[in-house]
Amino acid sequence: MHILHPITLLLSLSFVWLLNVNYAALGSSDSPNSENPFTPKASLIRYWNKEIHTVLPESAFFLSKASPLSPVDLATFAKLASQNALSTQLPAFCSSAKLFCFPDLSPSLEKHDHDSHFAIYNNKNFSNYGTDRTGGADTFKNYSDGDNIPVDSFRRYGRDAAGHEESFSSYAPDSNVVDQSFNTYGAGATGGTGEFKGYNVEVNNPNLRFASYSDNANGKGQKFSTYTENANAGPGQAFTSYGKNGNGAPNEFSGYGTSSNVVGSDFTNYGETANGANDTFKSYGVDGNVPQNKFINYGDGGNAGVHSFAAYREKSNVGDDSFQSYAKNSNAEKANFANYGKSFNEGTDKFSGYGNGALGQQIGFKIYGVNTTFKDYANKKGVTFASYTKASPADASVKVTSDSVAKNNKWIEPGKFFRESILKKGSSMPMPDIRDKMPKRSFLPRSIISKLPFSTSKIDQLKEIFHASDNSSMERIILDALEECERAPSPGETKRCVGSAEDMIDFATSVLGRNVVVRTTDNVNGSKKNIMIGSIKGINGGKVTKSVSCHQSLYPSLLYYCHSVPKVRVYEADLLDPNSKAKINHGVAICHLDTSSWSPTHGAFLALGSGPGRIEVCHWIFENDMTWTIAEA
Repeated sequence: MHILHPITLLLSLSFVWLLNVNYAALGSSDSPNSENPFTPKASLIRYWNKEIHTVLPESAFFLSKASPLSPVDLATFAKLASQNALSTQLPAFCSSAKLFCFPDLSPSLEKHDHDSHFAIYNNKNFSNYGTDRTGGADTFKNYSDGDNIPVDSFRRYGRDAAGHEESFSSYAPDSNVVDQSFNTYGAGATGGTGEFKGYNVEVNNPNLRFASYSDNANGKGQKFSTYTENANAGPGQAFTSYGKNGNGAPNEFSGYGTSSNVVGSDFTNYGETANGANDTFKSYGVDGNVPQNKFINYGDGGNAGVHSFAAYREKSNVGDDSFQSYAKNSNAEKANFANYGKSFNEGTDKFSGYGNGALGQQIGFKIYGVNTTFKDYANKKGVTFASYTKASPADASVKVTSDSVAKNNKWIEPGKFFRESILKKGSSMPMPDIRDKMPKRSFLPRSIISKLPFSTSKIDQLKEIFHASDNSSMERIILDALEECERAPSPGETKRCVGSAEDMIDFATSVLGRNVVVRTTDNVNGSKKNIMIGSIKGINGGKVTKSVSCHQSLYPSLLYYCHSVPKVRVYEADLLDPNSKAKINHGVAICHLDTSSWSPTHGAFLALGSGPGRIEVCHWIFENDMTWTIAEA
């Protein structure tokens, strides 16, 4: 047994005591009386006073983003970071540093051989439920209702069962950053049905994975209705090896992704070498905004399968579908596309290698939207086209009409974008939902964040640190943030992603100089309601000015995408209740005067009815976002 030398032990104890002692008696000018000078917040205050030269006090809003780590925890985790060992203490690190991390759900060998009814549950591991069951039913109702980060895992669920029923009703509605995994679900099952109804409705950032779902099943039906309806963004749904080697298994997707916003689905090796598969996609992606779906090796080697796509992506805005090697090497496969892709702003559909090597196929396209990529189809036997809409040269550019503007307003919240002319005292306007929907997080101290990799080339190291498995939500979240940060700046844009408060100060002062102030909207009062503009002030006298705006990115720790763009005007305004005329908020708005490099399909143009470079576009600074400007005298 190693025994510390008495002097070493005394010095160690003294250091710990010094880290935790209250320094109120020192009365330091750059550290509040209640603030230990060794905390990340105290360090940030000193950095602010060193780098920012203004008579204004430190921003309480900005300081609230500092890491809550205690001095002892800071020293401990900084050492682990330098040793590449943070992953060994991830739960403690996430909790102490106020990070966004998914709970670890390890597989369970416990068996459940009775009917199960789950209500008001979340973050649970369901392994071996319904395995080898004969008959019976499991129901999941009001599961993970309104939870912020529900993480649920279904492993080996219903495997080798006979006539077993599963029902997922009102599953994870109104949740944020949903992660659900169905692995070897219903594999080898005979008969029975699985129903997903009201699943992940109005969810923000859904990520659902169905791997080896119903593989080798016999007559096991699955039904997805009102699935991810009104969901927002996110990786979407991945169906990998779904129904592989299945026999006579009907699958129905009805009302799937209706009115969702930028939600994608990947179907890889779906129904591969299946016999008598029967898949129906009805009202799939209807009224969606930019739905994206990929079908890769769908029905590969299948026998006598029937696939129907009816009212698929109808009335959606743009959208992209890709069918690669669909029904390849199959026998007597039938596929029918009716009212497919009839979106009002045309999307892109690619059919490549579709039906290659197939025998006796019947593929029909009826009332099909604009498409230019039916490769190798012109002379293929068994393929028919009826009422197919072909692209004309006029379709090459996006046209913004009053009709398309009205339809697009469905996805673009009223008041999210507006013209500068409305920013005057007495004007009434709708206020969008400016509430922060990101998970609550804090900055990491520079002494820790500087030791962590931050590059797509280092994704494997980041996955190890944050316990992100392959194809998981966390892997996608990290990659999305990194790719956005590594994206080349737009014309005239200066950008940087910052993972520490000190980094943000450095970027803001590098663009604006040291006489700066950070501004944000005071609160969320008035969200999703009509408001009236009270007293209003243009920063820099209402002249064109420089600013640095910082918007949150979804990442385990607090991460901001900060950028400066040319030709903006910034305003501060009192926001009033339109009835009582009482002040309810103090808002910050920024107006972009040069929109020439923006995409024609940018939401601002779809909402306001114009195009790049033809109008200015203004928006409010949302909760927990901010903009830096030169401080005024």
